[in-house]
Amino acid sequence: MLTTHPARSLRCLLAVILLCLAFFATAAWARDESKATNFTLGNGMEVVVIPDHRAPIVTHMVWYKVGSADEPPGKSGIAHFFEHLMFKATSNHEAGEFDAAISAIGGNNNAFTSYDYTCFYEIVPPEALEEMMRFEADRMRNLVLDDRTIATEREVVLEERRSRVDNDPGAVLAEEVNATLWQNQPYRIPVIGWMHEIRQLNRADARAFYDRYYRPNNAILVVAGDVQPEAVRALAEKTYGQLERGPDLPPRVRPVEPEQNTRRTVTLTDARVGVPGFSTHWVVPSYRTAKPGEAEALDLLSEILGGGTRSRLYRELVVKQGIAASAGAGYQGNMLDDTEFSVYGAPRGTATLGEVEKAVGAEVARIAREGVSSEELERAKDRFVRATIFARDRQQAMANIYGSTLAIGGTIADVEQWPERIRGVTTEQVKAVAERYLRPARSTTGYLLPKPAAEN
Repeated sequence: MLTTHPARSLRCLLAVILLCLAFFATAAWARDESKATNFTLGNGMEVVVIPDHRAPIVTHMVWYKVGSADEPPGKSGIAHFFEHLMFKATSNHEAGEFDAAISAIGGNNNAFTSYDYTCFYEIVPPEALEEMMRFEADRMRNLVLDDRTIATEREVVLEERRSRVDNDPGAVLAEEVNATLWQNQPYRIPVIGWMHEIRQLNRADARAFYDRYYRPNNAILVVAGDVQPEAVRALAEKTYGQLERGPDLPPRVRPVEPEQNTRRTVTLTDARVGVPGFSTHWVVPSYRTAKPGEAEALDLLSEILGGGTRSRLYRELVVKQGIAASAGAGYQGNMLDDTEFSVYGAPRGTATLGEVEKAVGAEVARIAREGVSSEELERAKDRFVRATIFARDRQQAMANIYGSTLAIGGTIADVEQWPERIRGVTTEQVKAVAERYLRPARSTTGYLLPKPAAEN
């Protein structure tokens, strides 16, 4: 029932969120009746409303400004664990009653945990919105946390880790690469947690986490769909507005990464691996930590270098040279702290992994040395916009954009001004971020290799 996002899935989610931002550049979205509005309840809960009257559907999301990177030392996995616990009984409703109410009206619901936030959502007919608000407001403060529930759900999470991480060589390597890339920042710890620490989580840990973070003044309500802002405000006041404000939380200040001056490698050899692969990672600024224009330039660099079938890596390695089965790049810009930029590849036919890695490195170095053409940059900007117009058909995508941005301290203006900032990126800025940040001497590379036949 629950969907959570370990490192690999989180990359996909954040990439989609950042790409989806571009749909605000379309004329249709600029109409007054479709613009987002926001307000704050008396208890500190922020509310965002995004009208979309094309279909009688509404997406209701509650974002908590807490993720795995906010966990106390030694309690890794508590944020994700608590996501599971939120689906249990409250003092007003039996376990499963919320899910049953949603199923009865043909809706669906789920949740996910990331490094920087936790989100719960429901997609239902507009007439069910008040009921969803009542259920969510209830579990925000009235969960029943007993030892039996804690023990049972802890075993569920342990099994989830075994199946999603321990049984997947790629996921195991991704964890080790993150733990090597990040030397001091809590992004080095997996969202799902380390196995030995998950086993130690108990009712006291859960209660302390709940009382600290699950408060209206640490939450954002996002409602997208066939609704009017005034009606949403009235329902929010009637439900969430009745909850008591919690203590003010201190600023989310985390350990800062030291200067990185070494090239590091992580190698995993496993009999379950059929095709070898590599990925190289660098610590780079996010939209929250970058100097003006840098994050936008990194976004476009990712698109030009490895953002799809028209990217340099695909055209050169997959099509022209024919040495790669896959090659690409990624940038996780929507993070509270510094983030990562990555490139990856896997060989095809008789080509070796070393040949693919060398060719990928050559393309990165060429951009850092020579930059990109203005035509290439403009085409990348256009692809950003065109590729995301279709995202407007998904209310959840619109709600994700606002919720994820506000949950890391961004604003409505940050969302609305993003297309203009992307359009303003220059070729000089793209070359500058490639030269400044994508240096081999400060990278971390992970190798996923098959076990030689003689060792099987």
